[in-house]
Order: sequence, then structure tokens, then C-alpha cells
Amino acid sequence: MILPIIMAGGSGSRLWPLSRSLFPKQFISLASDLTMLQETLQRLDGIEHSSPMLICNDEHRFLVAEQLRQQAVDCSGIILEPVGRNTAPAIALAALKAVKHGDDPLLLVLAADHVIQDPSSFIDSVQQAVLPAKEGNLVTFGIVPSKPETGYGYIKQGQLSGSAYHVEQFVEKPDLETAQSYLDSGEYYWNSGMFLFKASRYLEELKAFRPDILEACEAAMHGARNDLDFIRLDEEAFFACPDESVDYAVMEQTNSALVVPMDAGWSDVGSFSALWEVSDKNSDGNVTKGDVLTEQTTDSYIYSQNKLVSTVGVRNLVVVETKDAILVADKDKVQDVKSIVNALKDKGRSEALQHREVYRPWGSHDEIAQGSRYHVKHLRVKPGEKTALQLHHHRAEHWVVVQGTAKVTNGEKSYLLSENESTYIPLGAPHRIENPGKVDLHLIEVRSGSYLEEDDIVRLEEYGVGY
Repeated sequence: MILPIIMAGGSGSRLWPLSRSLFPKQFISLASDLTMLQETLQRLDGIEHSSPMLICNDEHRFLVAEQLRQQAVDCSGIILEPVGRNTAPAIALAALKAVKHGDDPLLLVLAADHVIQDPSSFIDSVQQAVLPAKEGNLVTFGIVPSKPETGYGYIKQGQLSGSAYHVEQFVEKPDLETAQSYLDSGEYYWNSGMFLFKASRYLEELKAFRPDILEACEAAMHGARNDLDFIRLDEEAFFACPDESVDYAVMEQTNSALVVPMDAGWSDVGSFSALWEVSDKNSDGNVTKGDVLTEQTTDSYIYSQNKLVSTVGVRNLVVVETKDAILVADKDKVQDVKSIVNALKDKGRSEALQHREVYRPWGSHDEIAQGSRYHVKHLRVKPGEKTALQLHHHRAEHWVVVQGTAKVTNGEKSYLLSENESTYIPLGAPHRIENPGKVDLHLIEVRSGSYLEEDDIVRLEEYGVGY
């Protein structure tokens, strides 16, 4: 049986301002109405497989869980990394969990942030890799190149072995001339970072070449604890784990590496130019999302989240508008967006970390307006959910219900509020908001006081992550 391993990590820098550190691209709808994570899960439908296992950063756990819930996907566990340690340790954690009860499944290792435009070809390549993987080989998928790409590493094919090729060489990102020679030869593939192999075989090869990684991961899993669907690692043990990719740690060392070609319209969507390439374009070569008007505009990517965006007399641009940031870039220079993100981080700007709308396990909150002594937010509480019981030392709050029914805890009182009703939460009063209904609860929160930051909070009773 195939056990899909979905790696859902990411830093959120290459597609800023759409992606952020706390909301990287795998959680965004870019190429369809589904998020990239949901697309990854959906393309497994043509493969006989067990419930997938996911690996993500601890800070992204509720995003992953919510997107699984939206798709009604059961999982075999969500492993939470307290810190990123690259792909070799991540896959080791999944393999160790997979063999824990004596099983030895084929691990189909996939990234959650790739686009595949031809799912049937993807499935064909996976099926082609099953037999060599069962025979103990470590199979990677090589993307048939469509152009001399300098942004990807390459795999050179060797001798044919059944339905796959021996890997003759892994090569780093080439310059343009070298990339063209790879394309012309027909012997090189883009390195996709997707794999199929037995869990036991991966652990054997990791033990042979990087026993330090395996030992750290074994210690992290030994001290792990279950928290609902989440698997929380022993943090101290995992922090001690080396940071290494699966390519360097295993695939470039082993004698059992095979490559199966894949021609499925693959992209890792590593930049806005790559996103433009895989998106549907109009007759002027433009990709537009949201409220956009163009005049004499060609070959551009224009995204509006919140406002009307209009362009006149431009070409080859990327224009992205979100609720709290705007990016304008030459489409040929979008790899340098990460420099903006680094500058924001250096300045301690929140725009590098998260969007104005912040997701919580109970719903979300979105800042509407703020001043020196007031903040106004829009809160959405999902049916059956509630915030943590909490109090504030420096601010009072006014709540106005605009949709649904709210159950309010205010000091020693508990009462219901309907649409167009409001309440006042005094400074220092323990309080929480709960949605007892069947539809989303929407309310406007007005904070007032001398100090309005998020760290003015005392949680009296934890419930997931409080507000």
C-alpha cells in the first residue's frame, strides 16, 4: 500500500505579499479554487493509498487541520516540527512512524506547494515507479524539461532498468548555456523533489550515510506525544538534528537511486513569473485575479484582493494588492522579492509575518481600523467554536453582532446576543465569545484603552489558541 507523505513546510517569502511566514503558499488558492495543499491531496484520488500523513511547522498546524476538514480528508497523523530541519529529517520522521507497528509501506513523498496540470500523467508516473520501489530502489521523479530552466537542479538519467532509469548524476542549478545543453541532450530532467520508496529502505540508507540524522529523529519520535491528530516531537531532540536535504543526505549517496520521467505540467511555483506561466491568460497575455481593469497592458500578472487595481500602458509587470501591502515588480525580477521580505523582517514589520486577516482554530479576525487608543476588528467564529476565556489589563471591548447568534461570557454572567445587539466588556473582566449556532458568527469588536497590543492577554482557560 502507498502511504502519501505530504510535506507542508515553507517560509512564505517568494510569493510575498500573497504568502507570509505564517501563511505560506501551500495554504493559498493560486491555480484553482482549491489551495495548493488541497490540490495535492485531490490528485491522489487516482492512486490506491492509505490515509496521508502530513508534516508541517507547529505554527501552521491549524491551517493544515482546517484545510483537511474542508476537503473531508482523513489523515494518519500530522507531525509538527518545532523548527525546520529540511527534507531528510522530515521524511525520516514519517518513515519512523510508518514502520512503528511493523508495517513497511511505500512512501509517496510529495510537496504541498507544487502545481501539476496533468494529474493523469502524474498518476501514470507514480504507477510506473511502484514495482522498482517494491524491489528496494529509491525512486525519484524527474520532470521532462520544457525549456532551459536555470532555477532547478537536474537529474541525469543512466541505464534503463525496467520501468525506470538509474540515476547517473544529480547536478546543481546550471547557467543558461549549460541548461540549454541539458535540454538538447534529452538525458536530463528537472529535480522535482518527489519520491517513492519503502519506509524501511529509506531508513536503512539514512543509517548508512547520515546516522546522526536518524538518531536525532529516533530520539524526537521516542519522546513524541499525541495531541488529537497532531504528533508533537521531543523539541530538544529535534533541535539537535542536522539540517539537510534528502538529496544530499541519501539520494546522491545511495547506489539504489532510480528516476522515473514525469511529463505532467509540473511547476514548484517558485515565483510570480512561474505562477504567470501556469495560469490561464487572456488574449493580451495577462493573468488577472479579482477586481482588475487593464488598458494597453500585456504579459502581466495582476492580482487584487481588496481594491480595484487598474493598469495603463504597461507590460511584463507583476502587480499584487492585498489588504495591507502592494507589490509592483518587473516580471523578470521577481526572484528578488525575498529581498523585500528580508528588509521587512529587519525592520520588525508584521507584513512579513502574517496577513491583516489572521486565522485561528475558532475562526479569524481582521483589522478594520486603528488609532492610538482604539482598534476595530471583524471577528468570525465558526459554528460550535469559542475563544479562550481571557481578560485584559489595559483595554475594554465593545462587541456588535452583525450575523448569527453569540453566546457571551462576561464576568460571572453568560447571555445570548442576536444580530444588531451589542455588549460591553469592561477592563479586567473575564470573557469569551462562543458560536452556539449552525452558521458563522460575525461581529465587530472595538477595543479602547491605553495599550491595545496582542500581548495584553491573560488566558484563564486554554481552548486551542486563544484570541
